[in-house]
Amino acid sequence: MIPLMNVTKQYEHLEQELDAAALRVLHSGKYILGEDEQEFEKEFAAYCGVKYAVGVGNGTDALVIALSAAGIGTGDEVITSAMSFFATAEAIAAVGAKPVFVDCRRDTYVIDETAIESKINEHTKAIIPVHLYGQCANMDTILNIAQKHHLYVIEDCAQAAGALYHGKKAGSFGDMGCVSFFPTKNLGCAGDGGMILTDNEELYSLCQAYRVHGSGTNGLLAYSRKKGISVDTSALDFHGNLPKYYNFVIGHNSRLDTLQAALLRVKLPHLDGWNARRREIAKRYQQEITNPKVKQPICDSANTHIFYVYVLEVENRAAFREYLEKQGVTTGVYFPVPLHLQKVFEELGYQEGDLPNAEYLADHGVAIPMFAELTEHEIGKIIQSINAWEG
Repeated sequence: MIPLMNVTKQYEHLEQELDAAALRVLHSGKYILGEDEQEFEKEFAAYCGVKYAVGVGNGTDALVIALSAAGIGTGDEVITSAMSFFATAEAIAAVGAKPVFVDCRRDTYVIDETAIESKINEHTKAIIPVHLYGQCANMDTILNIAQKHHLYVIEDCAQAAGALYHGKKAGSFGDMGCVSFFPTKNLGCAGDGGMILTDNEELYSLCQAYRVHGSGTNGLLAYSRKKGISVDTSALDFHGNLPKYYNFVIGHNSRLDTLQAALLRVKLPHLDGWNARRREIAKRYQQEITNPKVKQPICDSANTHIFYVYVLEVENRAAFREYLEKQGVTTGVYFPVPLHLQKVFEELGYQEGDLPNAEYLADHGVAIPMFAELTEHEIGKIIQSINAWEG
């Protein structure tokens, strides 16, 4: 079987470097916020073109902590796309806010920027655009809307590490950008990991506070902001004790492990090359898949797509997947239930038919194998199999 993704191939190519990095951390004894974690924050921030990065436990925590740092909570509303992984909306609900869903675009599947403004009211505090499948949302329009209405923009970059919009990296447009390093991502670690990106020094400090139980000097800063008061953090005296024992707001226990950061430091210099290879594979798919029963994805001209997944549209998805399985080609579905129709959000009152583009994609989208280590033979077999499908 040709797998949908293959993380072991990447490890095989970098085995000696990754093993050496892991052993270096194990021998150091500094497993939490160690040197490799601190250096990776700097390196990834520089790669993405922002001033600051905060390593956290996973991409979901990145969203939750970013929302907390923005002061978003009970009674607030956050607008996002109905076509995304559950974590996007879960994070909004986790801080007590209400997710407000808009449809995705029919062509590129990213959030429909033209549908956002009509959803804004006095409770709206932020927009979370999702850079879906490795392609950025229309950030020019979204940023203009946010500026007009004084809203935060928190980019969900879970599937978009290294993606470009008008030549600028995903995660560098909004007030904060949230990245996932889940193992199957274009830049993946050997477990869970995430990152928050920002150019805002205050938000950087607040995110640092919320990732470690709201403690220390940064915790006091978060407290002062929450209370709307001014405090002198430089005068804070821990009386010779560890800062982590002084807590000022309810935070989280969410830090990027030093071991994972060390592995990511090995991989980061290869990311652009891997993404370029994915685009080469996507180009072959686009040029050589000629079956009229299959609709190919569209890349907006403003984007440099990184093709985290390559999603086709087919009318009879079940039959198509069963056929490819018999041909030795694995497929996947991202995502079979749009967020507005998830059972957990039934009290929000959305009905089937409210967001038709997301619903159509949920029923007809199918991902075919996409990873940088696919061989030419495997690519050829995938293309040949798809072209031979009679529907």
